[in-house]
Amino acid sequence: MNLLSRSLAPLALAAALGGCSLGGLLGGGAKAPPTLLTLTPEAPDPGQIVRAASAGEAVTIADPIVSKELRTVRVAVQASPTDIQYVPNLQMVDTPDHLFRDLVEETVRRTTNRVVLDPHQSSLDPGLLVSGTLRRFGYDAGTGQVIVQYDGSLSTAGGTRVETRRFTATVPADGTAGTVGSALNQAANQVAGEVAKWIAG
Repeated sequence: MNLLSRSLAPLALAAALGGCSLGGLLGGGAKAPPTLLTLTPEAPDPGQIVRAASAGEAVTIADPIVSKELRTVRVAVQASPTDIQYVPNLQMVDTPDHLFRDLVEETVRRTTNRVVLDPHQSSLDPGLLVSGTLRRFGYDAGTGQVIVQYDGSLSTAGGTRVETRRFTATVPADGTAGTVGSALNQAANQVAGEVAKWIAG
């Protein structure tokens, strides 16, 4: 092996590993579409935010639990009670648990006066902990609607008080990437807004 081949070998190996990793995330080695879906807050941006919270008053929002079929960057389609497919040519920039958590965090910041902490900052003072399960996050072919369903729980530090509530939002779509993406963002924002009102009390 000459010097050039030896120098290129690590690059080739890294590229191969990177390709395998991306292919696994996208599913079956599929290529990413020209655009990727993300969730953007619909609540107005208040600009610079400066807030303070006393002990126990901050809010920490955890990634929701998701089922295996939702733990992907592809958008799930409930074709029948036992058949899960995916919307063609539609992929997200991240998995639904991370995207939804980020959306709820930002919506709470924009629509309430609460200090919102990232889970990595929770050692400071987690305050009110928001957790839950994202049960539905995709398109339902039977009803022709995008469905976002979140079972949330609020618990104070030490578990002295716990509340649970289910939030569901539906938006019509035709099952194509062009309508499902925008409908999913609208439904997710509706749920995030309701969760923010719940947190605000």
